[in-house]
Amino acid sequence: MQNIRNIAIIAHVDHGKTTLVDKIIHASQIFRENQQFQDLILDSNDLERERGITILSKNVSVRYKDAKINIIDTPGHADFGGEVERVLKMADGVILLVDAFEGPMPQTRFVLGKALALGLTPIVVVNKVDKENCRPDEVHEAVFDLMFNLDATEEQLNFHTLYGSAKQNWMGPDWKNPTNSILPLLDAILEYIPAPKIEEGTLQMQITSLDYSNFVGRIAIGRVKRGKIVENQQIALCKADGVIKKMRVKELQVFEGLGRVKVSEVNAGDICAVMGVEDFEIGDTIADPETPEALPRISIDEPTMNMLFTINNSPFFGKEGKFVTSRHLRDRLFKETEKNLALRVETTDSEDKFLVYGRGILHLSILIETMRREGYELQVGQPQVIFKEIDGVKCEPIELLVVDVPQETAGKVIELATQRKGELTIMEPKGDLQHLEFRIPSRGLIGLRNNVLTATQGEAIMNHRFSAYEPFKGTIPGRINGSMISMEGGPCTAYAIDKLQDRGVFFVDPGDDLYAGQVVGEHSRDNDIVVNIQKGKKLTNMRASGSDDNVRIIPAKKFSLEESMEYIQKDEYLEITPKSIRMRKIYLDENERTRMAKKES
Repeated sequence: MQNIRNIAIIAHVDHGKTTLVDKIIHASQIFRENQQFQDLILDSNDLERERGITILSKNVSVRYKDAKINIIDTPGHADFGGEVERVLKMADGVILLVDAFEGPMPQTRFVLGKALALGLTPIVVVNKVDKENCRPDEVHEAVFDLMFNLDATEEQLNFHTLYGSAKQNWMGPDWKNPTNSILPLLDAILEYIPAPKIEEGTLQMQITSLDYSNFVGRIAIGRVKRGKIVENQQIALCKADGVIKKMRVKELQVFEGLGRVKVSEVNAGDICAVMGVEDFEIGDTIADPETPEALPRISIDEPTMNMLFTINNSPFFGKEGKFVTSRHLRDRLFKETEKNLALRVETTDSEDKFLVYGRGILHLSILIETMRREGYELQVGQPQVIFKEIDGVKCEPIELLVVDVPQETAGKVIELATQRKGELTIMEPKGDLQHLEFRIPSRGLIGLRNNVLTATQGEAIMNHRFSAYEPFKGTIPGRINGSMISMEGGPCTAYAIDKLQDRGVFFVDPGDDLYAGQVVGEHSRDNDIVVNIQKGKKLTNMRASGSDDNVRIIPAKKFSLEESMEYIQKDEYLEITPKSIRMRKIYLDENERTRMAKKES
C-alpha cells in the first residue's frame, strides 16, 4: 500500500485557493527547471481565467516525502455547490482557506457545513496576512465559532491552524514571524489529515465526476472505497434505478502531477479514472460482479431558480451562430445535466422551449456563456424563483445576504434591501467598512446588485447564499422604469438618438442594426414607449447657424450577461448569440403586445 492523503481545498471566492494550489505544485517540483507555465494553473478554462473564479473542481496530485497527496480544488461560489457536494466524497480532509481580513464569509459556511457533515478533518489556513488591516487572531476565533455553530465534533474543533500568504509563498504557525517556505503546510497535511480508511470487502468505487476524451469517450472518475480495481477486470455498474450492468475495465489511470498516468491496478484509497465504463451517471457505483453492493447516492441541494430557454426566433436568427435549431438546444442542455448535478432540465408543451433549473443567476449565466462561446444561438426569459407548498402554505427561498460597504453609504444599502423585503439582522463595523447581514427573498436579489453598486459608487462587496424556504413575503417592486422599443428595423442614427435623449437612457450606439420590437433603452417613466430611432435628418441646400448644431450623444449603457438577465421584465426575452446580447419584447409587433397585455389583465 502506498502512503496517500486525499484533501479538498475549500474557501470563499477570492480568498486565494487556486494560488495556494499553484504554490504547492511548485514546491513539489512537478515542473522541470526550464519549463514555462502560467499562474493559476488549475483555472484552465477561458471563463475561469477571465472572471478569476473557479467553476469546475479539478484533481492534481503531488509527491512529498514518501507520500502522494491528491488535491481537489473546489469552486467558492454557492451557485456551484453541486460541484463541491460531489467531490467532497473523494476527500478525507479539507484545507479551509480564510482571508485574514474578511474572515469566514457566507459561502465558506455553506461548503464547510457540507465537509463537517461528512466527518472530514479540517486544517485552517489564514491566508493573506500581508494585507493591511488584517486581523488573523480575530479571524481564527471567528472560524472556531463558525465550526461550533455548524455542530463540528470535538476532534474537528481541535483543528490545526497555519498562517501565511500564498502569494508570498510562505506558511507557518505564527503570522508575526514569516517563514520562507510553503512546506509547513505539506508537513501539516501529512501529520493531521488521516490516511484513507480501508474497509475489508469486495470492490466499491463511487463515480463522483466525469471526463471526456475523443478517443475513448466518457471516463469515470472516483475514489476506490474498498477492494482494488484491475485492468481488464469484469465489473458491475450499480445504477440509480437498481439496475446492475456487467462491463469490463479497458484502462486505468491515476492522477500524477497535473496529468494522469496509466496503471495496471488501483488500491483502495486512491483516486482514479476508469475507461471502458459506458452509460454511467455521477453517483453510480462500480462494484464486484459476483456480490455487487451500491454506495449511498450523492445528495444534492435542490435548485432555487428557473429560466425558460428557447430557440432564437428573432429577425436576426441564424446570422451569427452555428447551432440554432431546437434539436441542438435540447441535446446540449441534456448533455450538461450529465456532469452538472445541480442543474435540471424539463421539457414543456412546446417542442422548442425548455425550463432549466439552477442554483442562481451565476450558475445559469455560466451555462449560457459557455453555450454562446460554442456557437449556440438561444433566447432566455426572465429568471423565476421556485415556490413550494409546505404544509399548505406557499413558501419561497430566503437567502442570507452579506454586504460590506463604506460607512457613509450603508444607509442607502439598507433602504434598497428593505424595499425588497430584506430584514436587517446584523450591523457591525469591520475594519473601515460597515458589515450588514440581511435575510432576503431570492426574488429580491434579482436586479439588486446593480442598484447597490450604483448607490455605493461600486464600493459594496456583496455575497449571498441560500438559507431556507419560508412563507411567501408578499409582492416585491420590480424595475420601476419602462422600456424604449424600436418602432422598425434598420440601423439607428445619431440624429434620432440625440433628439430622444430626454426620454431616457439608450443601450445602443449609432449605426447598430436593430429590428422592430427590440428594447433599445430605458424609459425615464414607468411605461413602455415605442420610438423611431432610425429617423435621419432631412437635408436641404440651406444652411443655418441655429439648426446645424453638432449631435452630442451620451454613451450607451452596456450590460454584462448577468446584468441583462436581471434587467429584463416578464414580457421580454434576452437574445443571445456568439457575438451579441440583445433585449427584445416577446411579441415584436406593437398591436400583438397590446392584445396580449389585455388578455392577461
